[in-house]
Amino acid sequence: MNFAVDILHPAHVHVFRPFIQAMKERGHKFLVTAREKDCAVDLLNAYKIEHVVLSRLRPGGLNLAWELMTRTWRFWRLAKPFGPDYLIGIMGPTIALAGKCLSARTVIFYDTEMAKITNRFAYPLADRVCTPDCYQGSAGRHHVRYPGYHELAYLHPARFAPDPSILERHGIRLDAPLFFVRFVSWEASHDSGEKGFSLEGKRRLVRRLAERGRVLISSESPLPEEFEPYRFDAPVELVHHVLAYVHLLVGESATMASEAAVLGTHALFISKTGRGYTDEQEARYGLVHHYTHTQDREAMDKIEELLAHPDLKADAAERRERLLSEKTDVTAWMIDYFERGAPLE
Repeated sequence: MNFAVDILHPAHVHVFRPFIQAMKERGHKFLVTAREKDCAVDLLNAYKIEHVVLSRLRPGGLNLAWELMTRTWRFWRLAKPFGPDYLIGIMGPTIALAGKCLSARTVIFYDTEMAKITNRFAYPLADRVCTPDCYQGSAGRHHVRYPGYHELAYLHPARFAPDPSILERHGIRLDAPLFFVRFVSWEASHDSGEKGFSLEGKRRLVRRLAERGRVLISSESPLPEEFEPYRFDAPVELVHHVLAYVHLLVGESATMASEAAVLGTHALFISKTGRGYTDEQEARYGLVHHYTHTQDREAMDKIEELLAHPDLKADAAERRERLLSEKTDVTAWMIDYFERGAPLE
């Protein structure tokens, strides 16, 4: 079969990389298109995935609309001679539009209920919408649910094994507590009205964590100079090895909170709204702890509680085992799903 895969965000590279590799080994062919956003293209290059860059993310509603039109046209021109059997992507606005002009099935993978504008536009145009089984609400008559999370497509033990020697080679020692902090830019289409840490809140957070161990900071937006000593400057494709060994993740990214959870690391997640998957990882597994930007005191109290735990990593590892026993290897699920013809299940 021929697959056209559209990449809009760095996390999408991670989700589809194992699928692309496994399906190529099984004789299937791929056309991969990409958008320049953060480190998405860097990741594709690092993983040696051939691709064509169609557009670059620019903030603002008018820029997003113009980008959608131009990248849909460019995607269609590339995909038509390739002759895809399936168009696949996360979020899926480009493939949803282009799919109406191609004799291919459009399959959208998504897990973000709060992206209401994108979902109302893209879901009805797709042939299938595949979501985790914890997705809150319905994507319509063509909605397919699977027992997992996007992050289990690439971080399930069958797909990923953390390597402590990678950290040591980049000067990250494991003989003291290690904390990872993630700040986002709030420029995604579903981030309208969202808020995270204030600058003063960031200062309090980093100061408190630095009293207990080493702090590593990753930021989509420019990092204030005062935080430069904490910048995570190892190659971006190594971040999951780091997340597996840190004692605690604190950040504004739902994806990274979920990554930490499935790797066996407690995550404190700051955002006005949750997601079906982070809600489940909090309520069912106790690995994610969600607070809004107005709950600074409650969030810091929770951090203190977690830091006081006598063996936080062992606690997270036990919780992770339960999660893995109830969820699936999502890449294996995807392979089986497409080779069965992408049925409605």
